[in-house]
Amino acid sequence: MKPPFDLDKIKFTTDQPTFDKAIDLYEKGKVTQFQEDTVVYSAIVLGTRPYRVSIDTYRFGFGRCECYLGQQNTLCKHIVALSIYAVMGGQKLSEEDKKQIVSPTCSCKRGELSKEELVQTKKDITSAMKYIKPYRGPSRLWFAYQDSLGEGCARLAKLVSDLPVSEQTTTLLIDLLLRLDKKLRTGGVDDSDGIVGDFIEGVVSTLQEYAEIDQNSIRAFKKLRNKETCFGWEEPLVKIADKDKG
Repeated sequence: MKPPFDLDKIKFTTDQPTFDKAIDLYEKGKVTQFQEDTVVYSAIVLGTRPYRVSIDTYRFGFGRCECYLGQQNTLCKHIVALSIYAVMGGQKLSEEDKKQIVSPTCSCKRGELSKEELVQTKKDITSAMKYIKPYRGPSRLWFAYQDSLGEGCARLAKLVSDLPVSEQTTTLLIDLLLRLDKKLRTGGVDDSDGIVGDFIEGVVSTLQEYAEIDQNSIRAFKKLRNKETCFGWEEPLVKIADKDKG
């Protein structure tokens, strides 16, 4: 029985060093004696010594490990390696499977999304945006809330990084930035750690690259004129639009 979480869930909620080490354990066959029942998956994961590891069947990140970090209730590479095994069943990982995108980047490929691709991308953006939600919980839920913001931004970063460069996709990203800005200004999102702000700045940098690759994309920047955003992220894009004579 496969868990309800998938490899993307693991990738988008695990820091890069831990994820890379977990991948190494998985690929070297260090997850052994795998067992499953209705409550937990369990295994012996071979690290500096054999560790007994168990994880929740239904929720990623909930588990136990005999290693030092596991005993401190910290997500360790052994728990992540077992989670990967539960998802993949021992099958080989592709290079794409192992790739983590930490921040948005420019694909540097010109082109447009098909009608179907555009509809699906918009759906995927809306799905990722659900993780960027208002904070109304008690202080004990603060770290879980920040993790949710991080997961939402990681999922969006993957989507942004896969987009081709065109006026069409520029418009899509401008709309995304304005939605995020609204969440920060009036939507109750508490970005004290700057997770969402850093993502926004990353998208702005990506759009500046768009302008160099496809000048038609600059037309979409004009939508930002006379907009007041939460920390002025629109300014470099408006400057590019103002210089454009097209």
